[in-house]
Amino acid sequence: MIEINLSDNAFGGRSVDPIVPLLVNNRSFQILRLNNNGLGPAGGKVIADALFESAKLSKAEGKKSNLKVVICGRNRLENGSAPAWADAFAAHGTLVEVRMIQNGIRMEGITALARGLAHCRDLEHIEMQDNTFMVDGETTGVTAWTEALSSWPRLHTLNLSDCVLSAEGKVPTLVEALAKGSNPKLHTLQLQNNNLETSTFAILASAISQGLSGLKRLELQWNEAEDGDEHLEDIGLALKGRGGTLYVDDEDDEEDQGEEDAETKELVHAPEAPKVVDGEKVKDSADELADLLGKVTIKG
Repeated sequence: MIEINLSDNAFGGRSVDPIVPLLVNNRSFQILRLNNNGLGPAGGKVIADALFESAKLSKAEGKKSNLKVVICGRNRLENGSAPAWADAFAAHGTLVEVRMIQNGIRMEGITALARGLAHCRDLEHIEMQDNTFMVDGETTGVTAWTEALSSWPRLHTLNLSDCVLSAEGKVPTLVEALAKGSNPKLHTLQLQNNNLETSTFAILASAISQGLSGLKRLELQWNEAEDGDEHLEDIGLALKGRGGTLYVDDEDDEEDQGEEDAETKELVHAPEAPKVVDGEKVKDSADELADLLGKVTIKG
């Protein structure tokens, strides 16, 4: 088994516990998709603790973890489960892709996740959209992620849209680090709706041909952009010259909307192939899924 995909099943508190043996004892899978399951902080912690236990067992056997991808968005994980996820990520240390969008994780939890993910030096793709990095001007979350950036030399996609990265008139330290070349392989940077202003655009413009020389896609919609901003014009021209695109206004990406909708549908509401356990098709009901998972016997 390479992939476990249980997205879009309304587990809540009913079906999380039966999944634990599957996650702990089957250590061959590489991809875990648990998107839009209504886990909540308690359910999220159960899943994260199971992954942590799995990593411990692999280490005890002298084996490297196989886990590469974790997608767990729209699950209301919040701060309550974040430390457990951070411990799980650090214990595995093998992740290349992590997507945890729209989980209501606030600054303390985001800080913990940065420190846990810093142990995954092969990370290439990170999405944390619509969580909170700053609260009332306190920058602990932004600082933690700024410090973690250098841990990911292979990072090519970073989505931190809607994350409250900046206070009024401030340039996020995270943007400054990226501009200095902390992640030379970065080609997609999404920073929509983060209170970014002209001073931040100036930093990006000055780095677009240096520290950000590999960037091909930059999304800055719903920030404090002014019409005719020369820094944005410079960025746009530079990206266009290398076959890339700058997105500033809603109209900018109308041509790409069909493709974007398809990608979002695939990630969040993708139709899943029928799941099979012991040769029988698993029905959609979360209760029946829980019963079936409870009957699974996994041999090491």
